[in-house]
Amino acid sequence: MSDRELYCDTCEGVRPFEVPPCADGHGTACPELACTGCGAAMLIATFTFPATQLTARRGPAPRRRAA
Repeated sequence: MSDRELYCDTCEGVRPFEVPPCADGHGTACPELACTGCGAAMLIATFTFPATQLTARRGPAPRRRAA
């Protein structure tokens, strides 16, 4: 089992969390964690998003003529 210390909302403090036995075959890389103090569950999820046109660098906005 893998242990790491995280803040537990139920215990209201930093507590060790461990990976419970994973039925999905993730092993120690399982995103599910359990507080060793109270048993509260936590899901650790990481997401990556591809760059879009909005995040791409753009040139200056075109100027408009005064009316």
